[in-house]
Amino acid sequence: MPSSAWFSLRRLSSHPADVIAAALFCALAVLSYLTFRDYGLGWDDFTHSQYGELLLNYYRSHFTDRAAFSFVNLFYYGGGFDLIAAMLAKVLPLELFDVRRLLGAAVGMVGFFLTWRTGRRIGGPVAGLAAMALLAICPLYYGQMFMNAKDAPFAVAMLGVIYALVRAFDEYPRPSPRTVAMFGACLGLAIGARVLGLLAGVNLALALAVLFVLEARNRGIGPATQRGAGFVALLAFGLPLGYFMLALVWPWAVVEPANPLVALKYYSHFWEVPWREMFEGRAISVPDMPRRYVPTLFALQMPEMFLGLFLAGTGLAVFRIIRGQEAPQTRARYMLLISAALVPIALVMATRPAMYNGIRHFVFVTPAMALLGGLAVSALWNLLARAPVAARGVAAAAFVLGVAAPASTFRDIHPYEYTYYNSIVGGVRGADDKFMLDYWGLAFKQASEALDQYVESHRALLPQGRKLKVAVCGPLLAAKAEFGPQFELTYDSKTADLALVQGEFHCADVRAPVLVEVAREGVVYARVYDVRGRQVQSIVAGQ
Repeated sequence: MPSSAWFSLRRLSSHPADVIAAALFCALAVLSYLTFRDYGLGWDDFTHSQYGELLLNYYRSHFTDRAAFSFVNLFYYGGGFDLIAAMLAKVLPLELFDVRRLLGAAVGMVGFFLTWRTGRRIGGPVAGLAAMALLAICPLYYGQMFMNAKDAPFAVAMLGVIYALVRAFDEYPRPSPRTVAMFGACLGLAIGARVLGLLAGVNLALALAVLFVLEARNRGIGPATQRGAGFVALLAFGLPLGYFMLALVWPWAVVEPANPLVALKYYSHFWEVPWREMFEGRAISVPDMPRRYVPTLFALQMPEMFLGLFLAGTGLAVFRIIRGQEAPQTRARYMLLISAALVPIALVMATRPAMYNGIRHFVFVTPAMALLGGLAVSALWNLLARAPVAARGVAAAAFVLGVAAPASTFRDIHPYEYTYYNSIVGGVRGADDKFMLDYWGLAFKQASEALDQYVESHRALLPQGRKLKVAVCGPLLAAKAEFGPQFELTYDSKTADLALVQGEFHCADVRAPVLVEVAREGVVYARVYDVRGRQVQSIVAGQ
């Protein structure tokens, strides 16, 4: 090992915040490994697993099998996660969907690591530790990373772009080849996950604008322009690598050069038959969601400390950009974080597209929010540098308690962390009749396991010569993967023996004996009813 690298490693491990951060990272890794099988299947798991197999066939056929390029509408997305999962399922001694959950955990851990390292570069060891801890209690990130094949990998790829750009601004105006390569690869993966990865260009442009203004004031317009142009030109050397990575995970995008723009145009308009979702106690058609939809859900779904520190960090970053005495490159990095956290939300509020499934499409802004929160913690800790040890102890204890409170709730509602709501709305109990909770339908896994146990202990329930017919209100294909061979699943409730329903407003309140109930904090996530001998016309509300 080179002496410089050894010195850097010793210096990194000597700071108490780094030691705690490393311990926290290991704890999250162990927890993820021990619990990844707990997460059920959602609406999209089957189609995404099929997409991964089709992409694998494309490569195995030496680019001749192009079925993936017309598979439902998934070809408008990259399928890197699905492709890797399909490959790993061929070699790992796990079921396909267990592989997908394990891979989701691994990708999520990469996000924790990048958050730590990015925070450390921007604000020091305390900022890195605080940012990772805040991301760990973010229900949108932690709750989605195990089972969201699009939004969670996209969030990690976008975080990779942020980390690369933070490094690049550290090295301004001549980013190293390693940094340039990292920028290109992460940008390609981000666009290859979701075409919205193009927003990384907006983040970079705003950060460069701040840097240019500050440098023009100190150096003059000419030198500032020359340095900025050279910086951009060097970053551009990473674009060929980015295009290669894009081609690997989203081959449809490079079949025709304009295909990413075709995808962007496709997703700029709502492409499905509108349905309704619960928001603020009303069932609203998803194209008609109000502009406050996203900010309201962020305000109610993020833990209070996460929100407070994010807002404080944003205010601090704005102040340091305008009035701070730090180097222009440092202030540009603050702008980078502000843009990554807020521009997507502002864009949605301005354009008001169809919104649904809560704020799962905004997982990618949460690492930047956590990084801004870490910046606030670091600033406060530095303010207390000369304070009595007791004052620092109180501040540290307050932060630990602020992390422990939502973590305790996560434990209580596991494995439905993504359904977390904070105390402003009264937790999941207060949110139950106002907002969507288990919109993925993950509770079907636990419901099926409980029903298997029930049937095993009540063998008389099994009909002679046929399977138990179960009517489903929710993701039927996901339920099929969870249920045993003695069950036949259907949408037809008129001939069913049992009814499996989500605990959401779109499923009817069936008047029949309850065999299985999955609940958290008094809120029902799923139920199985015995509907034999009863006239149940539909288990879908309003039908």
